[in-house]
Amino acid sequence: MLAALDENRLSGRGATSRNRQESLKINEVLSNRLDCEAEMRRLPTARTDPNNRNRPMFALRHRLSRETARLRLPLLARLAAATIAGSLLAGCMAMDVASLAEAPQLSNKVKAEMSRKKMRPESPVLVRIFKQESELEVWKVDASGKYALFKTYPMCRWSGKLGPKTKSGDRQAPEGFYHVSARMLNPNSQYYVSFNLGYPNRLESALGYTGEALMVHGACSSSGCYAMTDQGVGEIYAIVQKALDGGQERFQVQAYPFRMTTENMARHRGDPNMPFWRTLKEGYDAFAFTKRQPKVSVCSGRYVFNKEFVNGEPSDPLATCPATVDGAQSALVAQIGAEQKKLDAAFASATPVSSFSYVDGGMHPSFRTLLKQQGAKGMAARISRTKYPVSRPEAALADPYDD
Repeated sequence: MLAALDENRLSGRGATSRNRQESLKINEVLSNRLDCEAEMRRLPTARTDPNNRNRPMFALRHRLSRETARLRLPLLARLAAATIAGSLLAGCMAMDVASLAEAPQLSNKVKAEMSRKKMRPESPVLVRIFKQESELEVWKVDASGKYALFKTYPMCRWSGKLGPKTKSGDRQAPEGFYHVSARMLNPNSQYYVSFNLGYPNRLESALGYTGEALMVHGACSSSGCYAMTDQGVGEIYAIVQKALDGGQERFQVQAYPFRMTTENMARHRGDPNMPFWRTLKEGYDAFAFTKRQPKVSVCSGRYVFNKEFVNGEPSDPLATCPATVDGAQSALVAQIGAEQKKLDAAFASATPVSSFSYVDGGMHPSFRTLLKQQGAKGMAARISRTKYPVSRPEAALADPYDD
């Protein structure tokens, strides 16, 4: 996984012997880092207990952070920090590097578009992700007090297949409901800037799902993350940061396998994830009907939406859901119930269904066109400041979805 530094190339740029020695040292440290991360993945107990710093995972992290901090800074300052780091690691478990620039700010163009749609930069934000379509939507509260679509961004890369992430190393990008606070934003990401989805959430942790550091970030490389290109993530990052700075405590991310229309659900009716997806559709429909962020609870091993409980929020995600307050949002409950009946009717029909088979994730059709025209290296140069390689380009071109 590690690309060795080319000493001849360094010499050609006037690098000193000391530079080359430091480059070899940092290669060795980063190689150890990859080995240690593999070891950390074999320590699920340590990973789920971040307060116990006597565990092996934290010893490894502290050792690695000391060694990389000691070795990388002088070298990276002379050898274009992010370019070197970008060639050293693959996947979403990425080392932070010195920032190429200040965190992205809202452009005048974005501000003007918000004004035209009667949105304020500081107003709350909500994000929806659709794997099959390879799209990310940003919604903002407008003058009506409800959410309205601000912009749809094409997604450059996601990995795995349709379905939730359940374990570390499965290359799956998460599906579910997540909440992102300011502390989960990273302006110094290896992939330009990023924000952590917070996987595993309360439900996923209770179900025993494993994994960490699942991001929305730049470039076009994914090992469980959603890669939006540097240009795309820069704009998204500036929008969500402004909302958080404006007082929103955290914003909701809804990650779906596809746009959860009755037709799409019927197309995938034979998928083993369908019971889970039907639950997601309840949240999808709640937002579609109200244009308000759904309240997400977890009990009975599933998501529950817009419910008020007699004795407060359920504390055990796997325990049976407690009693709810009668009559809460009865109109919305009726609308969602009607959608479920439509879905049952569609499933019972004799209409043939088809399913998509993924080699490894997908890429928006617009980026597939660019990849065909310019090749992986040419495309990386256009959409990543560090020319970070496109992950598994052949698999991206095999994406079976075409809008």
